[in-house]
Amino acid sequence: MEKYEQMSVILKALADPKRLKIIDLLSAAESLCACDVLEHFDFTQPTLSHHMKILEKAGIVKVEKRSQWHHYSLQEEFVQQFLSDLKGLLLSESPVS
Repeated sequence: MEKYEQMSVILKALADPKRLKIIDLLSAAESLCACDVLEHFDFTQPTLSHHMKILEKAGIVKVEKRSQWHHYSLQEEFVQQFLSDLKGLLLSESPVS
């Protein structure tokens, strides 16, 4: 995927307030079960799955299935890479990788 297309996918994933809240929740925990994430929202498990698929496709979160529940965590390398790419894009320090 071309660098600007990938950045666009990431920014679109971040553009939703519910997904930003999910990221905030995940940033405060090593991993969260989908059931724990759902406690913070007034929507269904299929809606959560939709949001998580978008975040996963963007490379922001990773998922691990444990028994009947999915457990989500932030991709560790994503945060540093995204900040670096965004800084490079906005400040013309270096091309987005």
